[in-house]
Amino acid sequence: MPDPWLLETARKAVAAAQRGLPAEIRPLAEAVPVTFEAVPNEAVRAEGWEPDILGLFVGHPHLGEHAELQPLPPQILLFLDNIWDFAEGDERAYRDEVRLTYLHELGHYLGWDEDELARRGLD
Repeated sequence: MPDPWLLETARKAVAAAQRGLPAEIRPLAEAVPVTFEAVPNEAVRAEGWEPDILGLFVGHPHLGEHAELQPLPPQILLFLDNIWDFAEGDERAYRDEVRLTYLHELGHYLGWDEDELARRGLD
């Protein structure tokens, strides 16, 4: 379970990021659940993800092919202890990194690859 302050701060940062999205993207963003965890669980690490990963999109992308074959619904996972460590305990850096990580994972939901995310400044 994430630290209550980290959790509340992250929720506010995600809500602010959603409010700042273009009107045509905002409803899509608001429809994708965001789960806040302290660190990646064993199942995530078993998939080959590093224990210090900041966020992860799971499930099928919006309008993705073969969505019906995907066992999980779309979801964004944010790993708050890892983001706090990455921000080196700086509150402003933490809020900024939550925002950037959320937008990066949202980009994956929208079907953007790593090149498109970088082009949009979300890498």
